[in-house]
Amino acid sequence: MIYTIGYSGRKIDGLISILKEHGVTMVVDVRRWPTSKIDDYKREKLEVKLAEMGLKYYWIGDKLGGYRSGGYEAYMNSREFREGIEKLVELSKSNIICILCLERKPQHCHRRFIARVLEEMGFKVHHIT
Repeated sequence: MIYTIGYSGRKIDGLISILKEHGVTMVVDVRRWPTSKIDDYKREKLEVKLAEMGLKYYWIGDKLGGYRSGGYEAYMNSREFREGIEKLVELSKSNIICILCLERKPQHCHRRFIARVLEEMGFKVHHIT
């Protein structure tokens, strides 16, 4: 099982509680630019907070982040995207991963495209909403 979650409207402690309820061991951040107006969700703070709570953090927004010229679906045909998916698969072999982005509803987020590819590869993907 691979999970996805959007942090919009969630306090960091609530997000971590939800992740732990689902048995997540690693958060994989797919934000192209891993920063936020909310201090707790800036990469450097998020990584520390997750570690304090026993969760690993991995940023892969360089390969799987959104906001691509020509649109995300076109970007999905690139070598970089395929490398990002391969890394997710590798990480999922030794961790229960949750893909993290801002948008709470997956239908409004590029992680729905990542999830679709993973499902086509035979993975079960659950969007935590």
